[in-house]
Amino acid sequence: MSALVVLPTYQEAANIAVVLRRLLDATLDVDVLVVDDGSPDGTADLAQAIADESGRVVVMRRTAKLGLGDAYRAGFTWGIERGYKTLVEMDADLSHDPAVVPSLLAALEHADLAIGSRYVPGGSIPAWAWHRRLLSRFGNQYSSWILGLDVADLTSGFRAYRADIIRDMDLGAIRAGGYGFQIEMAYRVATAGGRIVELPIRFMDRTEGHSKMSFRITVEALALVTFWGARRLRERMTKTPASVELQHETPHQGN
Repeated sequence: MSALVVLPTYQEAANIAVVLRRLLDATLDVDVLVVDDGSPDGTADLAQAIADESGRVVVMRRTAKLGLGDAYRAGFTWGIERGYKTLVEMDADLSHDPAVVPSLLAALEHADLAIGSRYVPGGSIPAWAWHRRLLSRFGNQYSSWILGLDVADLTSGFRAYRADIIRDMDLGAIRAGGYGFQIEMAYRVATAGGRIVELPIRFMDRTEGHSKMSFRITVEALALVTFWGARRLRERMTKTPASVELQHETPHQGN
């Protein structure tokens, strides 16, 4: 198998079986790593039942809730050590459509990072209230502007990476969680000279369980982005060279 989907979970018993079955049906040539942070609701046991049945799912059981960023770092490290060529991020709450994964993987033929984007033509968030949509758009536009990135949806957690671009990073130095993790990973890909493309997605709000995002995570992300932006400005003022090639790509997707 050349692709690994990393699926962090905490208290997703209501969704895990459905998302795994849809993912396995949509992607016949990938494996799935469920990184569970000690869910007390039996999420890991439900995932293990499907792992035993399919042979394509592995469950990493962790004993504490260590956060989204830490889960992805652990999952990426696990996948790279086992020779996977591509690594996919997605949520376990059915907000990300597993049927889009093949399109993300196909986009990596000409990119290092493919992002499932809500904010390129064709993307949408049909269930969000106006104030939540406004906050998200502001955060993304601010992050893109201050970091000098031509990316519309830096906070999207639905994305695929070439493993080589991650292998060259110091994953241990990436401490951000939540939105900050997604922004920092894209920023590091860009500053390493990687190519980023965006594909439109329809983002659906969860119908089961509870969101893990919080006001603290949002504030953390904005603070980190401001720090990185200030550092970038200092580097430009001291004439530190930086060459980043970024390009939007909106491939046709069939029905």
